[in-house]
Amino acid sequence: MTGNLDTARAFFEACETGQGWGACQPYCHPDAGFSAQSGAIAEITTLAAYADWMQGLLTMLTDGSYDLTAFAEDPERATVAACAVFTGTHNGADGPVAATGLQARSDYAYVMKFKDGKISHMTKIWNDGWALKQLGWA
Repeated sequence: MTGNLDTARAFFEACETGQGWGACQPYCHPDAGFSAQSGAIAEITTLAAYADWMQGLLTMLTDGSYDLTAFAEDPERATVAACAVFTGTHNGADGPVAATGLQARSDYAYVMKFKDGKISHMTKIWNDGWALKQLGWA
C-alpha cells in the first residue's frame, strides 16, 4: 500500500467506527471539505463535521458496522475510493424518532482526495432515502 492508501484506510476505520474528528483529524487537513448529494447530510461541508456526525449516528445504531467491498487508489488523481455496506439497528439513543428496532443495510462509497499526504476533501455517495426508510425514519 502507498502512503495515501494507508492514510485512507486509517481514516476510514476511525470514521466508520464512530471515533469522531479527534481520531480522524491526524489523517486530514484541518479544513478538509466534505460533500454529498444526500439529504440527511447535504448541509455538512467539512470533514470534521461529518466525522462527528458519524460518531453521533453510532449512538443510535449501536451495532453499526461495515463490510468493505472495495478499496482502491488512483495515484494520477491523488484519490482513494472506498466502497462498503453499512449495517446498523436503531436500538440506541433516540434519533429523529424513538428507537425503532429496525435495521438498515446500505451501500455507500467514499471518494477521498489527497494533498500533501492528507485528505483534503471527501465526497460520500449514498442513497440516504433508502437507509432512512429501512430504519423507519422516513
